[in-house]
Amino acid sequence: MRTWGPLTAVSLGTFMLLLDVTIVVVALPDMARALDASLADLQWVIDGYALALAALLLGVGAAADVLGRRRLHVAGTALFALASLGCGLASDADLLVAARAVQGLGAAAMFATTLPLLAAAYQDRERSLALGVWGAVSGASAALGPIVGGLLTAGPGWRWIFFVNLPVSVASVWLTLRVVPESKGPAGRRVDWAGTAAFACFAGAGTYGVLRGGTEGWTSALTVAAFVVSVLALLCFVQVERRTIHPLLDLRLLRKPAFTGVLLGAIGYNAAAFGVIPYISIWLQTVLGMSAVRGSLALLPLAATSFVVAAIGGRLLHGVAPRLVIGGGLLLIGAGGLCMAVLDAGSSWSALLPGLTLAGIGTGLVAPGLAGAALAAVPPANSGMAGGAVNTFRQLGYAVGVALFGTVLTSRMADSLGHDAAHAVAGGGAPALRGTVSEHSVRAAFAAGLNGASLAAGVAGLVAGVLVLVMVRTSSPQRPGVTGPAVPGALERGVEGREPQVREPAR
Repeated sequence: MRTWGPLTAVSLGTFMLLLDVTIVVVALPDMARALDASLADLQWVIDGYALALAALLLGVGAAADVLGRRRLHVAGTALFALASLGCGLASDADLLVAARAVQGLGAAAMFATTLPLLAAAYQDRERSLALGVWGAVSGASAALGPIVGGLLTAGPGWRWIFFVNLPVSVASVWLTLRVVPESKGPAGRRVDWAGTAAFACFAGAGTYGVLRGGTEGWTSALTVAAFVVSVLALLCFVQVERRTIHPLLDLRLLRKPAFTGVLLGAIGYNAAAFGVIPYISIWLQTVLGMSAVRGSLALLPLAATSFVVAAIGGRLLHGVAPRLVIGGGLLLIGAGGLCMAVLDAGSSWSALLPGLTLAGIGTGLVAPGLAGAALAAVPPANSGMAGGAVNTFRQLGYAVGVALFGTVLTSRMADSLGHDAAHAVAGGGAPALRGTVSEHSVRAAFAAGLNGASLAAGVAGLVAGVLVLVMVRTSSPQRPGVTGPAVPGALERGVEGREPQVREPAR
């Protein structure tokens, strides 16, 4: 228990919080029927969680350095469990979205403290082994999310994708309190709450503007107001970060093209690889009539290929420049998106197989290398900040991708079905329209919408790949203690380049 207890406790939390990023995808049609949810509601079920996780990750991580990482990890897990219960009991879409946002706050506290806790619990070879296991668990959670979601949705029902978090949370909290040592960051560090609030407002208002523009029009008052608020919040964030002693993100790092290129790659990666998946799931179930389980298995080529490539790529590509691995992977993801833009009214799930496989290969190349490339681009004292920024921008890319590609989807569908029918079909309401709109029209419209969304995702992947290849040209040698591109953070040095303060666990 002393040897594997901390790893087990931390990995349980990581598996659970990353599983919940993708587990809802297959359950969206059932949620829409049970809660009478619109397309915008379904988008917020996904984005509420991803945005809270992205917007609060850096701020909560800084708070954990001050208050204690184990303490905040346990508090985050407890909050995550309570929010999961709220999600499972939600009686309408608004309550579900609100509970998902609270879930994201708990997940941010868990995710931000995961790697520092492992750094405090293990040293030398044990640390490398623990990080390897943790990385495998992280990859497996993303791969298994749609499958677990499909099995639970087809079995006890979609609410159980949230209820299942409760026993796992209890086990994680018990183990964490029993076997994980407490640690803190350097003395004197302060939490940049103003920067946290400004970044959260920027991300939330911008995503709301994209979603609102897709439903109400890009020139509507609320859409314009949302973008104005987002821009003002971004300006406030820049001003706050320039003046504070302990910024969430040292803006001077953005002057380094390699670091900025990695962040742009992180946004493009999650957007291009995963932003269209929710709409593919809705198409599979509500248009093609597949069950939740079969719909989840149709997405397996992406997850399985990614997992296999990530597992073997580290050895085969050892020594290859990170920009080539990440940039090449993003180009493959972009090519996969373009290959999926070939649907018509008679297409079946098999038409997606080549594109999903290509995107899976690209995902397996990109995911392990992003953090390592960020670390190589910044001074050692900024490693913790760099690792947190990569995770933040990845989740932000997913949230923006879901919103943006959903807008493209409905815009293409509206050309043939009209605005209201397009949003109803995209939100899982295709069965309810039968009798008023022909099945052929629905299938043709949804195929055209998915083609547009996949094309946009493909272009995003290609652009991100080119940016990484051009900008990420660091020649910094690999640092001691970092065993490969999959090791994400300043685990050898703590958050600010110093050893974490370690306390023994409670007995």
